[in-house]
Amino acid sequence: MACSKIFSGDLPELTNEIIQYFRKDFSTLYSCILINRLWCRLAIPLLWEDPFPKKYLFSKIHPTNYHFIEIYLSKLNEDIKTKLYEYGVNNNLIISNTLLFNYPSFIKYLNIDKILNSVQTWVYTVVGKNQELVNLIYGSLLEMFIENEGNLHSFEVILPICYDVNYFNKSIDLILQNPNLTHNIRNLTFRIYNYNNQNIIKLLKFLYSNCNSISSMALDFPNYGDDYSLISEKCLTQIYISQNNLKKISFGSFVNLYNPFLTLKNSNCSNTLNTIIFYFIDFKNIISILQEVFDQLNVLESIHILYCNSLNSDFVQQIIKVNNPFKLRSLFINKILHFESLQLLLQKFSDCLENFGFASMMFNEYNEPKRQLFEFITKYCKNIRYFESGIPDDNIIYLFIENNQNNINYLTIEANTYNTDYEELSSIVLQNLGQVLPSKLEYLCLSLSFTISDLEIFLKNSQNTFIKKLLISDIVGRLDNEFLFTLRNEVNEFKLHNIIVKEFHDLHSSPYIFIDNYF
Repeated sequence: MACSKIFSGDLPELTNEIIQYFRKDFSTLYSCILINRLWCRLAIPLLWEDPFPKKYLFSKIHPTNYHFIEIYLSKLNEDIKTKLYEYGVNNNLIISNTLLFNYPSFIKYLNIDKILNSVQTWVYTVVGKNQELVNLIYGSLLEMFIENEGNLHSFEVILPICYDVNYFNKSIDLILQNPNLTHNIRNLTFRIYNYNNQNIIKLLKFLYSNCNSISSMALDFPNYGDDYSLISEKCLTQIYISQNNLKKISFGSFVNLYNPFLTLKNSNCSNTLNTIIFYFIDFKNIISILQEVFDQLNVLESIHILYCNSLNSDFVQQIIKVNNPFKLRSLFINKILHFESLQLLLQKFSDCLENFGFASMMFNEYNEPKRQLFEFITKYCKNIRYFESGIPDDNIIYLFIENNQNNINYLTIEANTYNTDYEELSSIVLQNLGQVLPSKLEYLCLSLSFTISDLEIFLKNSQNTFIKKLLISDIVGRLDNEFLFTLRNEVNEFKLHNIIVKEFHDLHSSPYIFIDNYF
């Protein structure tokens, strides 16, 4: 009876709570909009929170479904539409403005790089390369989000090296004139590689004075030693130390960390910050203050270390001396500088370590300490959920997987062509891995050199394992060069067996993405 009432719309609050669990599960949300008006009204905003697809830096194929751009264009005023037609946009592509929902008002995630990439892809596909048209649509979409009183949940500023800063400048001018758009943001990301621009400083000062509800920040910021760098670093620091509810902060590879990290201990967030992620950080400049800062973070719960440098004995000693209790949840290693120290670190945090891995670029010079470290975690670390093997050059990997049958849920095994024996290693993995996999896996990513015969052996041996997401990347392209997800007949054949075929990058989850979303 209760289930019937939910589907009939008699319990709207409960129905809404159920649909919230489907956020980011687009196929399920599309099904929800077909049930009835209530389910449609609740599901549509979730589908349009973040419609712009992520940019694939290394993919040769771009996503092709940009129908959402055409829906947005239908909401523009007639003067702008006329200009679009003059630039060669077919008026049949722009849907008549009789839409049931105000789609622009639902935007919650704004990433100016993703918007630009989506607009460029759509323009180049339907009209051809036309930068003036890109400029027109890009600016019009931003203005539309503002005019429709969009209220952002997340704001991402990502400026790649090749990024045209003119787009950034145009974005900033619009944002600075409309403070309500970003006033309530809870997630802020700054990844700046195209740097020397005064507008970055303007934006940072604006966010510092306008935003006080941020709970999560990700900072990946270069420091060139000039005045712009120093002022920007100070503004970034002012943003996070002034927050009253900052719970998570991620320091990325280019951050000059000493001063920003030291100020954490006397900031407003010293009583709220519970998660810190270090990603490609060199600890050498902050080793001396690690204990000092950690001991002042009163509710610090978890630390995540991903591919950082200077994980030496001094670093380990500082971590071990910290008085406030916290858990080292993640450790991904790209160098083994001092085996005994890492062993000591793992010994202290063996019960709480959940995510562990070796970089795929870890070369032969680390083979012996890597093997020893592997033996140690196999023996003592029993709660590993996410494991990245690096180069699969030791049979102990299978023992490790077997010993973590009840916990391991995400598994990545990668070889690369820098290793002269990558073909032999790949063959060994495919012939042995299927026999030791857990009965259920959320995620299995194999980047190897594939042959048809080895792949058949793997699939046969793993047929009793349920793998929700299976990713296969052939590092030498020996398999059929056609992309499976583009072959309609084959994709439909898989659907008959409840298997959905997607492009590799649609499913790929790096350790950082997993940790950032999970914690």
